[in-house]
Amino acid sequence: MSLDFDFSMLRGKIREVCGSEGKFGKKMGWSQATLSAKLNGKVDFKQSEIIHACNILDISYSFVPVYFFTKKVSNSKQGV
Repeated sequence: MSLDFDFSMLRGKIREVCGSEGKFGKKMGWSQATLSAKLNGKVDFKQSEIIHACNILDISYSFVPVYFFTKKVSNSKQGV
């Protein structure tokens, strides 16, 4: 069973703090391709990357589940 995560809150926080996803990617030391793969759910975040991202974005560790582990809700489950 594959889990799909919703990174919309993370994307918003990235834009709020860094101004763009590209600037965030540079601070993380990632290429644009790596950043895209992670934010599109193609490649998982490592624990160390989550901690580094929290430090950059000033996210409390208690909010890690909200930003990194919110499951996507399919259209059929939304009643659409």
